[in-house]
Amino acid sequence: MAPTSLLILLGATMILRADLLPEKFLLLPPVNFTIKVAGVAEVLLHWEPNPDQQQRNIKLGYHVKISAPEEDDYETKNTDSKRVIVLHRGVSASVRTILWEDPSLRASSWVSAELRPPAGSPGTSAVNLTCTTNTTASNQSRSRPYQVSLHCSWLAGQEAPEDTQYVLYYRYGAHTEECQEYSQDTLRRNTACWFPRTVIDGKGRDSLAVRVSGRSRHAAIKPYEQLFDLHAIDRVNPPGNVTAGIEGTHLSIQWEKPVSAFPVHCFEYEVKIHGTRNGYLQREKMTTSEYNSTVSDTSKYCVEVRAAVSSGCRQNGLWSAWSPPVYVGESLACFRVAALVLVQAGHPGKCARSRVGVEMLVHATLVQYADESVFTAPKRSGRDEQKSCAEWILLLLMATVCLFVLSLTCRTCHVWTKLFPPIPAPKSNIQDLIATINYEKTISVETESEVISYVEEQGLMVLEDVVFYR
Repeated sequence: MAPTSLLILLGATMILRADLLPEKFLLLPPVNFTIKVAGVAEVLLHWEPNPDQQQRNIKLGYHVKISAPEEDDYETKNTDSKRVIVLHRGVSASVRTILWEDPSLRASSWVSAELRPPAGSPGTSAVNLTCTTNTTASNQSRSRPYQVSLHCSWLAGQEAPEDTQYVLYYRYGAHTEECQEYSQDTLRRNTACWFPRTVIDGKGRDSLAVRVSGRSRHAAIKPYEQLFDLHAIDRVNPPGNVTAGIEGTHLSIQWEKPVSAFPVHCFEYEVKIHGTRNGYLQREKMTTSEYNSTVSDTSKYCVEVRAAVSSGCRQNGLWSAWSPPVYVGESLACFRVAALVLVQAGHPGKCARSRVGVEMLVHATLVQYADESVFTAPKRSGRDEQKSCAEWILLLLMATVCLFVLSLTCRTCHVWTKLFPPIPAPKSNIQDLIATINYEKTISVETESEVISYVEEQGLMVLEDVVFYR
């Protein structure tokens, strides 16, 4: 009942005050209403109370209505007001006096003011203006460990003369700065700008105001202004230090939060796993900085992660670019291919038999090392995998050259024949028998006799007729 009674009492007081006003009491409109440019995409509206207004201990207020370039309506007790508005299309506004306690009771007539659009030839202003911000780590100040860069680009107007030169300004809060680093088109006209450092707050919610004006000897260049919401143009950094590893069929992925002024809990992530051989594709979203999955152990995978600031810390914005790809199993494939190349290298010759043992030993060692390094070693990034692979390929090429030189030496100097003489082959019984018979023939040719010999070898009976002469 108490709140209801209070509202009734307040309403009765307001009505009583209105009834106490004389019937001829009028609210007079403000005077000296002006609209002036206060900065990039910013105007100052100012007026003064009517000097003929009767006060009578009544609190006055003002009702402001902006009709162009966009409609806005608000009330204030002040006699001036700053508003963020693009100015290249001009500004129109009106104001009237009201009773602050009850604006619905009485109001004065409207007074209006106008800020005309800036001068310039049609079609000469910059078009397609886009801007992006990016956060980087900074060691210059402990109070601001991160700094925000700004990059903007645009196109020259269709009617802009060839000698047009554009100039860009940005305003954030009360700070305004002119660009010093430009990129140019084929006609050497400025069409992009780069601010390595700005005063923009990486976690800020204020709008960013950008103005592109210009000059030319042949025409007046019409300026152009645009407002940007920071969450819509912030280019979030990819997650850092992405690592991945496989143990059997268990794929484990970990990463660190992006370089950003936002804390760890303000990020959400998306993981993409792509099987480079079997066409497998998996995409998952999460708020933690690690992910585990079950995959086939017969394929190699490409892992990428991207990030975005969650809606709990600011309005939804853009996703970051994907992190550099991390390949799981790339080293194993690399080692096996390199080992195969090494085994196939070399030339046939007298050293071929001896080279086989060396090749088998190298192949077995490389494959065993690759298996252990990929499946049991700590998780490694894509750069580490490529670096290790390149090092081992270089080592294998050197080994191939050594084998080639060794083979060439063997063929010219018979080194292997001297170091490893051939083992005599087993003698054949049949050949010994024939040699004995030939020997007996030379003893005498006077007597002839017939000798039947039976030679048994590996279960077979061989019959030979041999004739001797004595």
